[in-house]
Amino acid sequence: MTSAAASLYEPRALQRAKGELVVTWRDRDGTTALADLRQDGCLKARFPRPTGWAEAVMLNSSGGVVAGDQLRLRLEVGANAKATFTAQAAERFYRARPQDAPATVHTTLSVAEGASAEWLPQETILFDHAALTRTLAVDLAESSWFLGVETLIFGRALMGETVHHLRLRDTITIRRAGKLELHDAIRLEGEAAPILAHRAATGGAIATATIIHAAPNAASMLAPLRAAWEQTPAEAAASTWNNLLVARLVAPDSATLRTSIVAALSVLREGRPVPRVWSC
Repeated sequence: MTSAAASLYEPRALQRAKGELVVTWRDRDGTTALADLRQDGCLKARFPRPTGWAEAVMLNSSGGVVAGDQLRLRLEVGANAKATFTAQAAERFYRARPQDAPATVHTTLSVAEGASAEWLPQETILFDHAALTRTLAVDLAESSWFLGVETLIFGRALMGETVHHLRLRDTITIRRAGKLELHDAIRLEGEAAPILAHRAATGGAIATATIIHAAPNAASMLAPLRAAWEQTPAEAAASTWNNLLVARLVAPDSATLRTSIVAALSVLREGRPVPRVWSC
């Protein structure tokens, strides 16, 4: 016979969030219009009044991500349409128990012929002992245009947080006309602090970002991008090949990093301001 007290020592089955978001944009007589929207579970989207490009603001109503959460996004920009996908706020990934499965976040973004798409979420904040498997898969047509930013913050500097242990697998793939052009993967499992301290990682910086620009004129943006960074505080470097520009940035805190990201986006977006939610 099992006593009620014994159950206190059994692992608890905690509630987990699930969400799926589908957003499809189409060109209608020169104007980008919403063609399909499906919101399931904790994932939602809001659509500010457009000021040129269409914009979808994604939000997670669960209030942060914990181990075991399952989020899936399927985004599409049809031929000749122009759309930006951003997020209402920085997303927080909280501490996981050792026995918990990681949170999973899978995003697919399809960009058709002549279309332009921007993937501009706000920061991903990782707490100590967070567990996350995340993928961003971008499928481009031969003549499509793409700009994306992913930012990782390893603990909040103002709160004095230090990330010692992580289970992180973060992968970005870019395909054009079915051909793989970029496979960018981060894997941190176990003691993360010594790895992050290495110069080949972040050199001890707690804030890092990757900027990816896929466009016929990507190579021509390299010089103005580097010039813009001469006046910003983060360490940054960029290179180009095969109509692809990839940049890395590191900084001691998220505010410093964001300054350099905004400067880069101003160049790559040809002066268009960042989404308004970035200033909220």
